[in-house]
Amino acid sequence: MQRELVARAIDGDHEAFTTLVDGSVDRLYAVARLILRDSDRAEDAVQEALVSAWRDLRSLREPGAWDAWLYRLTVWACYRQARKDRRRAVVELNVMPDPAREPSADLALRIVERDRLDRQLGLLPIDQRAVIVLHFYLGRPINEAAGILGIPIGTAKSRLNRGLQAMRDAMADEPEAIHRSARERTA
Repeated sequence: MQRELVARAIDGDHEAFTTLVDGSVDRLYAVARLILRDSDRAEDAVQEALVSAWRDLRSLREPGAWDAWLYRLTVWACYRQARKDRRRAVVELNVMPDPAREPSADLALRIVERDRLDRQLGLLPIDQRAVIVLHFYLGRPINEAAGILGIPIGTAKSRLNRGLQAMRDAMADEPEAIHRSARERTA
């Protein structure tokens, strides 16, 4: 079905392209959001990727490669957004828990761990972040992630390894008091 829609879109069918985009836009936004760490810039990157997809659709030789091609365009658009806006200020909000609505201990610990991972992912360079997002969040094999990024597989493996090691090191350096405090609040 998708190959058929891609073939029709390549021939200039706007409706087929719209159907393809409707089926992909949420996933593209999720990827861009994880890479860029900003909703507005992620939306801009996805829009840029979709405009590029329509403009360059005839260059897609294999209709079965639609998803990988669209991910590649999105990641490249994310790279351009990141280069364009490197000096953008980041504002971090600290939310105080409401004692009347304390979550269960298990849920609170999962949230703390997810937050730690999210923060550490956001601190990585964009090239490492992109490989991690494609491989772990989208479940793409490392060779497919390398293809989407247009880099050699060895480079993708190296970026993945360096990114994961940086996250491990940073998380190991965090004081245990943070985790103990979270466990105590939920106990």
